[in-house]
Amino acid sequence: MLTEKENFLMLLNGEQPEWVPNYNFWTLPKDDPNLAVLFVAPPFLDTHRAVGKGGRDIWGVNYVPGEEAGGATLPEPNNFILDDVTRWRDIIKAPDVSGYNWEKIVKDQLDGTGLDRKKNLVSFNVHFGYFQLLMSFMGFTEGLCALHEEPEEVKALLHYLADFYCDVTENMIDHYKPDILSLQDDTAAWGAPFISRGMYDDILVPVYDRHAKFARDRGIPVSFHNCGKCEGLLEPLVDIGVRMWDPAQTCNDLVAVKQKFGNKLVIAGGWDGRGRLMEPDVTDEELYESVRVAFDKLAPGGGYCFCGGFLFAPGDKEAARKNAVILRAVDELGHSFYN
Repeated sequence: MLTEKENFLMLLNGEQPEWVPNYNFWTLPKDDPNLAVLFVAPPFLDTHRAVGKGGRDIWGVNYVPGEEAGGATLPEPNNFILDDVTRWRDIIKAPDVSGYNWEKIVKDQLDGTGLDRKKNLVSFNVHFGYFQLLMSFMGFTEGLCALHEEPEEVKALLHYLADFYCDVTENMIDHYKPDILSLQDDTAAWGAPFISRGMYDDILVPVYDRHAKFARDRGIPVSFHNCGKCEGLLEPLVDIGVRMWDPAQTCNDLVAVKQKFGNKLVIAGGWDGRGRLMEPDVTDEELYESVRVAFDKLAPGGGYCFCGGFLFAPGDKEAARKNAVILRAVDELGHSFYN
């Protein structure tokens, strides 16, 4: 019997796994004995994103929790720190981390997770994306205008940020000893990307590539998180070493993506809690069947793992019920799919 880790590695290596894995990046091994991937990020870079808490990030952006997002935090509306991208050198200052005890930071973090290296993969990430960082500094209106009006200044800013984040990665990656390097950047809405493919290739892919090189140098795969309709942005990511894309939402033509990339790119997702599934009276049978439909469409031959569920605040019994049914369906259908 394979472990969850061994089965997931088959998937990432382009093989058909023994069962369809579940990719859940918010759980700890001590809370989920079937967890395949533990998602880790440097704690001192991530505290402002704690659900229900918020606070200022290392750049000075204030994050506030939102009830509509289940307590997840977002930059405080109308309180942006940069109104003119040409002035970024006066505002954006990287913190001094030269005195950090990197080995201790990693050890202290992993000691509290219940990590078992024989059973769990480790996916290492340092931030939530360069496009999103720019929007957090400026807001969407000014941020998108800056990309069009001052692309060279935006490039300079993003590479300054990359200098810092790559320095952190250099100091931490070999202490984490990750199995996956995780990148992320939400550059698309449900209907279309926020920027053109040309702008994506010119401005964003080069800073992604600086991180992906850490993985290529160590022979480990890269995962990439990008919500929305971003199917047209996948090719340059695969070229730099991305092997898995989540959450692969259903606004994309996922069948076409699977046909194009085959098992070179794992589709992690293919399920969205939309329409009838959002209704409070949706039955357990309907929820279960929604998972079966996703599996039948995307899992044949491999190259697929489930990624999905309902965000909910503590005490939301209806969402908890739905998630329990979905997890049961993923486990039961996933373990029989390739038999």
